[in-house]
Amino acid sequence: MSAPSGGKGAPHRPVLLLESLQYLAPVRGGLFVDATLGLGGHSEAILESSAEARVLGFDRDGVAITFATGRLARFGARFRAVHADFREIGRVLDEAGERDVSGVLADLGVSSLQFDTPVRGFSFRHDAPLDMRMDAAGDEETAADLLARLPEEEIARLIFEYGEERRSRRIARWIVERREAGRPVGTTVELAELVARAIGHKRADKIHPATRTFQALRIAVNRELEGLGGFVETSVDLLQAGGRLVIISFHSLEDRIVKRALRRLAGQCECDPRLPVCACGARRVVEILTKRPVVPSDDETRDNPRARSAKLRACAKIEQG
Repeated sequence: MSAPSGGKGAPHRPVLLLESLQYLAPVRGGLFVDATLGLGGHSEAILESSAEARVLGFDRDGVAITFATGRLARFGARFRAVHADFREIGRVLDEAGERDVSGVLADLGVSSLQFDTPVRGFSFRHDAPLDMRMDAAGDEETAADLLARLPEEEIARLIFEYGEERRSRRIARWIVERREAGRPVGTTVELAELVARAIGHKRADKIHPATRTFQALRIAVNRELEGLGGFVETSVDLLQAGGRLVIISFHSLEDRIVKRALRRLAGQCECDPRLPVCACGARRVVEILTKRPVVPSDDETRDNPRARSAKLRACAKIEQG
């Protein structure tokens, strides 16, 4: 997602911006849905591409909605914002009375607005409450709440599955031992230091040892993987013929779900060939435009290291006979 720059608060260039525009093709005009509005960088580029383009943007973070609404006010009625989760795309468009969508964009994961705000608890660069909720005003459990409630086995499972951390059991054991000693993990620095002590930290390590654990907790808190495949299918159903869907993911679990959903929508059955009929729901309604995921250039990752794990996949709705 777009990120604040280091100087005077100007927004950073959104991840894979040129590539997103290439596949969305907003010069066609029409309605484009920015399902993860963030700071509005992608939406701004879409609106600047054509005077005939409109954007309906939504985000689960009310702070992002406020920021982006101010940033894009110059486009007047061509831009509208809704406080909603990207997986609510069907409901949002139905309530907005919109049909015939030209394009849908989803830039998944945590935004830099969230990551760079210490009190949100996404980063261990600052000591802050271990929150990690993308909707800070919501009623979801925080990361600290999860670590205070879940049994050791469940904590280990989350860290292993969502963080792909091989030493998840040791980390979970240390978390629970601290909790049982009356000192539950409650801040970002406490968790980062605990993980570093539990599994070791060498200066030569390219990433901090707590990185995968933080990713896992963030995914669990925000239920980031739940309904992602359904979002892909619903988005495609909302597209007009020739409409485009572009999704940017930032870790292998997201990308795997998106890839499989697009393959099914391109008619590639995943069922056991011995089955008499398809049971996976494959149907040929899209053409996949990215045979392999598009990744940032060396220049982009040098300028914005957070872009290094981004992968873009895109498809186009095909005419139905």
